[in-house]
Amino acid sequence: MSSRLLASYGSWRSPITASWAARGSVRLSELRRHASATWWVESRPAEQGRAVIVRADDGGTRRDVTPPGFDARTRVHEYGGGAYTLDRGRVFFSHFPDQRLYRIDPGREPRPVTPEPAEPAALRYADGRVTPDGRVLVAVRERHEPDGAVVNDLVAIPVDGSAPPRAIVWGRDFYAAPRLRPDGRRLCWLCWDLPWMPWDRSELWVAELAADGTVSGARPIAGGPDESVTQPQWGPDGQLFFLSDRSGWWNLYCWREDTGIQPVVTLEAEIGEPHWTFGQSRYAVLPDGRLLCVACDHGVDCLLLVDGGTIRRLDIPWQAIWMVTSDPSRADRVWLIAGAPNVPSAVVELELDTARWTVVRQSVEDALPTEWISVPQPLTFPTDGGRDAYALYYPPTNPEYAAPPDERPPLLVFCHGGPTGHVRPDYNLGIQFWTSRGFAVVDVNYGGSSGYGRAYRQRLHREWGIVDVRDCLNAARYLASSGVVHPWRMAIRGGSAGGYTVLCALAFHRVFTAGTSYFGLSDLEAFVGTTHKFESRYLDWLIGPYPEAREVYRERSPVHAAHQIEAPVLLLQGSDDRVVPPEQAELMVQALQSRRRPYAYLVFSGEGHGFRRSETLQRCFEAELSFYAQVFGLTPADPIEPLRIENFGPPGSGT
Repeated sequence: MSSRLLASYGSWRSPITASWAARGSVRLSELRRHASATWWVESRPAEQGRAVIVRADDGGTRRDVTPPGFDARTRVHEYGGGAYTLDRGRVFFSHFPDQRLYRIDPGREPRPVTPEPAEPAALRYADGRVTPDGRVLVAVRERHEPDGAVVNDLVAIPVDGSAPPRAIVWGRDFYAAPRLRPDGRRLCWLCWDLPWMPWDRSELWVAELAADGTVSGARPIAGGPDESVTQPQWGPDGQLFFLSDRSGWWNLYCWREDTGIQPVVTLEAEIGEPHWTFGQSRYAVLPDGRLLCVACDHGVDCLLLVDGGTIRRLDIPWQAIWMVTSDPSRADRVWLIAGAPNVPSAVVELELDTARWTVVRQSVEDALPTEWISVPQPLTFPTDGGRDAYALYYPPTNPEYAAPPDERPPLLVFCHGGPTGHVRPDYNLGIQFWTSRGFAVVDVNYGGSSGYGRAYRQRLHREWGIVDVRDCLNAARYLASSGVVHPWRMAIRGGSAGGYTVLCALAFHRVFTAGTSYFGLSDLEAFVGTTHKFESRYLDWLIGPYPEAREVYRERSPVHAAHQIEAPVLLLQGSDDRVVPPEQAELMVQALQSRRRPYAYLVFSGEGHGFRRSETLQRCFEAELSFYAQVFGLTPADPIEPLRIENFGPPGSGT
């Protein structure tokens, strides 16, 4: 006989409390190798979401580099990344509150090297690199003018702070990835213009660089219409590597002055990713001429070692790899940020010849026993137009409980943000929180997601609010018709663009019984004039040019169809969100209340786009659990504060 307790799905007791799920994992990013040490950034929910630069010496000593009170984050393009750079043991980083660049010398406190702007955070810096002579830092600058204009350029900054930053490249709407050739005599960079996003159309330029930072002879070498170029990197012999999707897939190419552009790796898989943040690194150039690439094949990452014309896939346990970097003095090993559904993400040192690895820093101190982990099953399902779409299905998993044989679990459909992005099979306490309680989860890589080639990304062209929604609907229908989940206990949840997908699914369809929108869009017209520069014309591609396509904007805005929403809606919003302003949630709340539709609304003071504080995350887990329990008629095992749902009565109440 089974020793498991018999209880309904959704009522299982789990060791993954809301508090643990909220604070139990730090986010690891911005991996570097420098001065015989490994460096990275940790975003720590338990420290109010503060981002800390950490150094681990090869001898094993690990320490925080940025002291308490400093937050190593940049707001360039609002999504940040590329917040620090290293040179001769010195650290240069962007401090989040004032956005100035600071310098830390060994044994010294941080001191600013850029001037204080007239208005707070009016001057922002990202993705810097120091010239080989150690005198000048070249970086992306974003300048916010008093009249509201936002200007992006590349600047040269004296590392001693003796003079203000000086613009050296300007005139385009956006810049990224300024990279110096090892001899310091050449500079490359990426640039693009509105209305395009960098994953639609971008260019790679090269110029001569003088000792004082002056640029001359600038010329484009790759990119243009129907091509996205990303992640340039100079090799040790002066060759320039970069990723381009000219073949339909982000593959690796090499440019030389004498031979031009040649393909290095040609695959029907993605090495590159959408340029949402600075400082991405999906391949590494080794000092012996070999290369290591991270390739995404149908949503799952793998490692490829490229040696001349030979490509070898390494036998590793990780299915989600965020970054890879190398050391110019070590050809036998690389460093990764990697994880898998049952392996918490970690900074890892990997020996290439033996495939042995050492964990330098794990994101979770007290990892779950494997029997509690729901391992995702890759899902390919039919969707509209006779096409396929993709998802990861996580079944309910709890070694202590079983459900009655005639029951089917409630389903949560996760829809990612972006919408140009994708989800990986990684160690996700935010998913295990639900599966360990008896919920099924399907994480959908709807049409428009990256990781499946340019053609799949372009399914969303002028079809946002349609293709993404129908793919999420069809994932739920597929699981319900297969008898895997309960057909009347299905909810949809997502953040940002995913929050918009949630609201569209509820406003224009009748598949889901509930929905949760984290800082999602509700009124596309209102969004056009209120979001930040980076995404200010994104809707031109996703919906159509405004105001020419004004009627389409109105038709696809859930706020105008609030009277059609029957399922209860939970809206969660940060008060300081600069990407999706609080107005978007408030307009939806007003529309729902005026039509007496069921909803709950929580706003979190001091939070921006993407919640970072452990107390906020904990409240969100508890609120969602209470929300689904009330809507589905479940009895959760957790003693949680009930969420008040306006205009709603529990099942069977008649209200």
